Amino acid sequence: MILKIILIGVGGGIGSIFRYLTSLFITKHFQSDFPIATFVVNFIGCLIIGFLLGFFAQQQIENHNLKFLFITGFCGGYTTFSTFAAENINLFQSESYITAFVYIFLSVFVCIAAVWLGFILSN
Repeated sequence: MILKIILIGVGGGIGSIFRYLTSLFITKHFQSDFPIATFVVNFIGCLIIGFLLGFFAQQQIENHNLKFLFITGFCGGYTTFSTFAAENINLFQSESYITAFVYIFLSVFVCIAAVWLGFILSN
């Protein structure tokens, strides 16, 4: 149990750092009213988790410690759906309804497709 918590914590910490660095990079290079940095992070995180799930299944890797480190830890720390929710509240409060609905639609459907694509790419 302690090893599991440590692995999740280490993976989550590294994922959070990568999320921050990715957001900085995107924000620096792409200016938009659309919350592109969070969208890109969620897309990449969904692609990674889909790939890892597919890879572990395809290779028949049953090492739960690797899953705790990379899937629960890293991907959990990297993805930002809590930020996604808060940004949508802000968009609704600022009456940016179209941007909010486009953001919700793209985030949900494109990221689900990214998990699927990641899974397919791992085969």
